Amino acid sequence: MIRVAAAGDLHCRADSVGLFSPWLDRLNQEADVFLMAGDLTNWGERDEAVVLARELACLRIPILCVFGNHDYHNEQPEVVREILEDAGAIVLEKESTVVEVRGETLGVIGTKGFAGGFGQACIAPFGEPEIKMFLRETYACAQSIETGLRTLETDFRVVLLHYSPIPETLKGESVGVYPFLGSSILGEPIDEHGADLVLHGHAHKGTEHGATPGGVPVRNCSIPVIGQPYALYELQRAQVAVEQH
Repeated sequence: MIRVAAAGDLHCRADSVGLFSPWLDRLNQEADVFLMAGDLTNWGERDEAVVLARELACLRIPILCVFGNHDYHNEQPEVVREILEDAGAIVLEKESTVVEVRGETLGVIGTKGFAGGFGQACIAPFGEPEIKMFLRETYACAQSIETGLRTLETDFRVVLLHYSPIPETLKGESVGVYPFLGSSILGEPIDEHGADLVLHGHAHKGTEHGATPGGVPVRNCSIPVIGQPYALYELQRAQVAVEQH
């Protein structure tokens, strides 16, 4: 069994000193790994990343994360990444990694993901070059998910995103903004190759529980959605994604 703690949309600010460390310290006893689903900072600024890195210093378990749209706002994601990686976090963008816990292996496929809509309302890469360019990132993220799931040979596999691969975990948000909160394009390789759990954030007014059309559990772990600092999930061979809030 591997105990996964997950949280998205921390939105750490420069004045957030001491805000996260009290509950982060509890994770050392409650979880084996901490996954963060984007919007780690509020504006993608250096000072915010420095504060978050110091808050994370109390953790003795592996920290893996992806960025969200807020982490890109200042157009210096490489600065935020360097600061967090210097603090020991593993930042994944179209990348995968493996964590070993008590003899079991957890493969994490991480990417921000991007927008595009869902099902029959999914935007097609047709027509103007601007539309094609908009969707290029979504397809690139989906390709990285496909590659990770196809190549990782681990006991468990988790896909860590910021944008959602399904509409169900967006319920509560205005339907009009669904195309900007995720895309079913991201979910296609998940159902093709299988995964044990998918985590995302971004939709602050969304719904925690959902599943891909193929039945893979999807959880919106945005802090405003789960109503607490983090959610806990147990990955077991016989039963996966059992909530332990």
